[in-house]
Amino acid sequence: MAINLVKINSLLSKHIPEQRIYLRSDKTARYVRLSPVIQTVAGTTFALSFCWVVVATVMLAVQAISAKTEKEQAGVLQQAYEKRLEQLSNERNKRSLEAQTSLERFYIALDQVSLQQSELLELEEQRRELGKGLSIMQQKLQDAIKSRDVAIARANNLQNKFKTVSNEINSEFGKSNDNKDTLVFLSDALKKTSNDRDKLFSNTKKMEEQVEILELDSALLQERGNQIFNRLEEAVDIALAPLSKILNQKGINTKSLVNEVRRGYSGAGGPITPIETSSESVLHDHMSKRASSLFRELDEVNLMKLAVSRVPLGHPVAGSHRYTSGFGYRKDPVNGKRRMHNGTDLAAPLGTKIVASGDGVVIFAGNNGGYGRLIKIRHSQGFISYYAHLHKINVKVGQKVLRGDKIGTMGNSGRSTGVHLHYEIRLGGKPINAINYMKATKNVF
Repeated sequence: MAINLVKINSLLSKHIPEQRIYLRSDKTARYVRLSPVIQTVAGTTFALSFCWVVVATVMLAVQAISAKTEKEQAGVLQQAYEKRLEQLSNERNKRSLEAQTSLERFYIALDQVSLQQSELLELEEQRRELGKGLSIMQQKLQDAIKSRDVAIARANNLQNKFKTVSNEINSEFGKSNDNKDTLVFLSDALKKTSNDRDKLFSNTKKMEEQVEILELDSALLQERGNQIFNRLEEAVDIALAPLSKILNQKGINTKSLVNEVRRGYSGAGGPITPIETSSESVLHDHMSKRASSLFRELDEVNLMKLAVSRVPLGHPVAGSHRYTSGFGYRKDPVNGKRRMHNGTDLAAPLGTKIVASGDGVVIFAGNNGGYGRLIKIRHSQGFISYYAHLHKINVKVGQKVLRGDKIGTMGNSGRSTGVHLHYEIRLGGKPINAINYMKATKNVF
């Protein structure tokens, strides 16, 4: 609405200039500003009122003319005239009362504006006085520092002279009374200079403390903010570096994995909070940029942690165990022939808890030939983890599991020579060395 009034005023000002009515008293001079919109509204109101009066008069005249007799017409006209006069009188009194009331309100508002202007002028004057006082204090401080330096130099000079004279007096004491007078004079001068120096130093110290307090108040908030941001940024770097290193070393498409996680956690919303700013725009812009960057890095850390949990980087055995066989070619424990071993064997007591090494979906849970009781879990980025020779299976096909969830217990089913877990990871259908992925999370989880 305010914008429309400004536009209307701008358009009308080309044809109707702004008018001012000045009201003067003994002490003050005030004015009433009549904008183009107010003048237009007032003129329109007057024109409509005049037209209404004309139309009403014409209607009364027509009614009077159409009367049956001249006497009736005269009576009707007389009554209409008197009624109209009464209406006009009442309307005039009403408008006069409204004008008087509006004028009183205007004077009250004008007094309030005048009072506020006076207060603003007083505040501005106080601000100027404070600025002048600060400038004077700074100038006095500089003068005091200069005086202190001069006094210190003078005291040092006198002290050197005193030492020189003292040496001469010690070497030639008693030879001349003039030397004694010189010594007394120099001692008095040194004491006076020392007292002046101490006094100037004390005054200078007090002024420096006042200036330091003012400067400290302005810099303390910035320093605290920088310390907080530095610590948070260091913490983010410490948290993000090992996660990024793990994913990059294992050949995982970090960007694709993070985008997949972001799509799964894309909920957003909430009220819009206005950003508060002050005159220190440079400092606030700098802090805002650091905060925005920090929030983006924290979001990246959260997404990276969620991404790491979606690939099999955890340990499948929840308990004490030992490695009995690794990935690669080995001598078969059953027939003694040399053959490829696609997984990693981990031995522990019967019934030891077996957990999912990453978030995923169970795609197989049952007996599978030499694997015995087997569980297969499909993870992101084409990873599939195998858990073979189990004693019990605690999940079913289609079930979603999280890293660390119990899926079964260690056993000796299938083609096995003892209680152990055959743990296998396949990427794109090809087996890879699982031990590297288990070691990768040693310093992260």
